[in-house]
Amino acid sequence: MVNLNKIELTKKGQSVNLTKSQHQGIGEILINLNWNQQSAKPSGGFFSSLFGTKSGGIDLDLGCLYELTDGSKSCVQALGNVFGSLHAPPFIELDGDDRTGMVSGGENLRINGNKVSDIKRVLVYAFIYEGVANWAEADGIVTVNYGTGPSIEVRLNEHRNGKNMCAIAMIENVNNETFKVERLVDYFSGHRDMDKAYNWGISWGTGRK
Repeated sequence: MVNLNKIELTKKGQSVNLTKSQHQGIGEILINLNWNQQSAKPSGGFFSSLFGTKSGGIDLDLGCLYELTDGSKSCVQALGNVFGSLHAPPFIELDGDDRTGMVSGGENLRINGNKVSDIKRVLVYAFIYEGVANWAEADGIVTVNYGTGPSIEVRLNEHRNGKNMCAIAMIENVNNETFKVERLVDYFSGHRDMDKAYNWGISWGTGRK
């Protein structure tokens, strides 16, 4: 049965345009990342607890690179505390930072769809900040929701374990009227490698959160 309320992008390069209301435009776009926290079983027993040995849980972070139509480029992510702004440039905001994957709402990026003419492109990504780079265990899923059309779902089911960065989707301006959402699910060793692959041109430093 076809679900008219959901579109799943299952193949690399597959894309869909957001539909817009004639009177209200696109409105707010909510990009949600959820994943399963399947921590490895503690192997050290009492001594593991005593010395604070980690049990192998994954801290998966949601973020994005953005390029505005005025040429401005940067990122929005918890690392470095760059949370953005919804109503001022870059018109993209990160809600918070789920360090465990146990929060039912996951992590959310919000894009002000009514500012479509100000936003050239947005590269949505996730990276493993802590824990082994095991994407199969993380079982991540990104959902794009907005008020005027069906939700769009991208599952991180093409795994490249050992790479801690995943470029999930590209959101691009279409004639200053709407956005196209394209599935990527491409894995990299870090921000710099991903930046180079998509010709972003940001100078990267070391960040903490």
